[in-house]
Amino acid sequence: MATSTKKYTVQGMTCGHCEMSVKEEVGEVPGVSAVEASHETGTVAVSGEGFTDEQVAAAVAEAGYTVTA
Repeated sequence: MATSTKKYTVQGMTCGHCEMSVKEEVGEVPGVSAVEASHETGTVAVSGEGFTDEQVAAAVAEAGYTVTA
């Protein structure tokens, strides 16, 4: 399976601490190899293989935020 990168829109991130919380939770999803979060654009880019949108959304929710797209 090839590594892919998916971009998600996340509602509620307002600062660098928010970014770190999301990166920490999403980084624990099996198959995720890299996470980049930006509160300025409200996006999270997730790289890896074998993870699902549902797993990423659940991890973002665990951090206290919502995937909107």
